[in-house]
Amino acid sequence: MYTIKEVAEKMDVSEHTLRFWAKSGFFPFIKRDANNIRQFSESDLEWVRIVKCLRSVGTENKAIKRYIDLCIVGDSTIQERYEIIQATKNKAQQQMEDLKKQLALLDYKEKFYQNLIKNNLKDSWNPMNNRNFDNDKAV
Repeated sequence: MYTIKEVAEKMDVSEHTLRFWAKSGFFPFIKRDANNIRQFSESDLEWVRIVKCLRSVGTENKAIKRYIDLCIVGDSTIQERYEIIQATKNKAQQQMEDLKKQLALLDYKEKFYQNLIKNNLKDSWNPMNNRNFDNDKAV
């Protein structure tokens, strides 16, 4: 059994987030000890893992709760759970494509700045370097 602090360290999630998720019903089977402290089992860590995954791609709490509720119902919900996972995967793939585009732009800008530094050039794309300060006086 693990305390919330141990789970936070093990799963790289804040204790605050784990408490919020627990209050949201995302961990349906966690127990509390005699001091009312949450105790996570190995099985509960699997719930943490899937919730963390779903949240990391922006799945709303309501949809996560729906997924968990479907898991609890059992095998009769496999098709619907599959569809939730498939939609989440598609969303993650789109986010990955967006990140690749952003990374390409950052790579370009990195090389641009490396060239400026290497050749001691002025940044002609920086609007501050193209301003005519004599004509920009405040009124």
